[in-house]
Amino acid sequence: MCATNSEFSNKIPRTCCPCSEKNEQVGITRRKFIHVVGNTTLTVVTLSGLSWTALAAAKTDEKSGIQRQALIVKPILIYSTPTRQDQVSWRSWGGIQTEQDAGQEITRIRGELEGLRTQAEFPVEFLPIARVREPQDLNGIQDMVSADVFLVYAAGGWMNTFDALQKMGKDMIFFCRHKSGPVYLWYEIISPRFLRQHTDKLAVTGVDDEDVVIDSQEELLWRLRALCGLKNTLNTRIIAIGGPNAWAQPKGVVPELVKDKFKFNIISVSYEELGRLIKEARADNSTIDRARKRTDKYLQAPRSSLETKRQFVDNGFVLDEIFRRIMDKANCRAITINGCMGTIMPLAETSACLTLSLLNDAGYLAFCESDFVVVPAGVLLANISGKPAFLNDPTYPHDGIITLAHCTAPRRMDGKKLEPARILTHFESDYGAAPKVEMSIGQTVTNIIPDFGVNRYKGLLGKIADNPFMDICRSQIDISFDCDSRTLAENMPGFHWITCYGDFHREIGYALKRIGIKWDFLT
Repeated sequence: MCATNSEFSNKIPRTCCPCSEKNEQVGITRRKFIHVVGNTTLTVVTLSGLSWTALAAAKTDEKSGIQRQALIVKPILIYSTPTRQDQVSWRSWGGIQTEQDAGQEITRIRGELEGLRTQAEFPVEFLPIARVREPQDLNGIQDMVSADVFLVYAAGGWMNTFDALQKMGKDMIFFCRHKSGPVYLWYEIISPRFLRQHTDKLAVTGVDDEDVVIDSQEELLWRLRALCGLKNTLNTRIIAIGGPNAWAQPKGVVPELVKDKFKFNIISVSYEELGRLIKEARADNSTIDRARKRTDKYLQAPRSSLETKRQFVDNGFVLDEIFRRIMDKANCRAITINGCMGTIMPLAETSACLTLSLLNDAGYLAFCESDFVVVPAGVLLANISGKPAFLNDPTYPHDGIITLAHCTAPRRMDGKKLEPARILTHFESDYGAAPKVEMSIGQTVTNIIPDFGVNRYKGLLGKIADNPFMDICRSQIDISFDCDSRTLAENMPGFHWITCYGDFHREIGYALKRIGIKWDFLT
């Protein structure tokens, strides 16, 4: 079981969540202040006055898949057109020396950007390519403000133009040609002149060596993927059923850090409010009928088996619709549940496990335990990958293997097909409905290991080696990894991990550095 939580007791908790077993509510208001350590307070908007009749009558968000806004990219070609002079060095390095050269380069860049747009599995929009020779040329470019990132083609020009771009406060990626076309001046001097400013160390802020790409379109693509994921993570609106929390941490501290670094907008819904909605929904015959039909369809899916009471699954679909409509009301697609180990069960007459799995499969971002130590990492990984993220409990690494388990795993782990699943009870309570998802053996997975202080995340690549069936949370995978087991054991901060299919370790680190979180990749 889990480690003891001295803040609450010296006894081993009965569940994996050491939070208080009952979620205490102190009334329903438009805005509530949760006092935390020191003189700080955490402000959480509270959604109240909900009615199932009104929610059920409202138009629902029927979009499927993880919804992301497009990354807006402004390509900028910086170049010079020097004039020949006798007996003097009149030109710098580089193959772009005339307006004709620049025109040909614009055509080349336009073709490459179209290739990037076609390859990208994330939404990206490229604005018209700007031609810039001097800093004052930037003044007449109207769409600079709307861009999320400047993609700077550094063919020529001088530092004053780069400095003017940097002062605009946008993310920047610098592209230099070596062999992919006419060689660029800044292939030679971007490090000593701009990044190091004629010193021996990095001397600029907001940009570093990782923001320089030479020739490779693939290197551009993953950086843009990271920035798209970060754009869609910052300012996330998220419902917190029972309020925000953090695993084994003083109340309010971690959510405040999350609001500071990730700019989350946390919207609380009390269990009193949720209980009323569940009661009203279960008295609505049309709601019950929809839930039963959805259960029929779900259980008829290939490689699905029911090994708990059918009623638990029906109730899980009722809860799914309630959560979807609450999110619609709040204009968001993210949700987490505090007190999911017990508080919700008497109200919903099922566990929330299957419901969270269903929401993730549909493209929502749904997490158990209201653990804001790990929730932001899950939101970021999903927004970068475009795939559901699996919040899980890690075990102790040994012999190049570690077991990850929880009862809320998505089935569409690749964002498309349903993995095989047995629908069982939630393990600790032996109640409700929880999927045991049989994840693909041999699949590469990215793991994020967040710290309690929201300062330094660890990263680990692994491969799924087995789907065991031990007496632990229902969805369980053994993953193999390449680093030393002792090294991993010594680099496991926090508690919960986030896991998804695919290798996104570069994107995660590239995004995190922009919000002041360090990234240690262990593989």
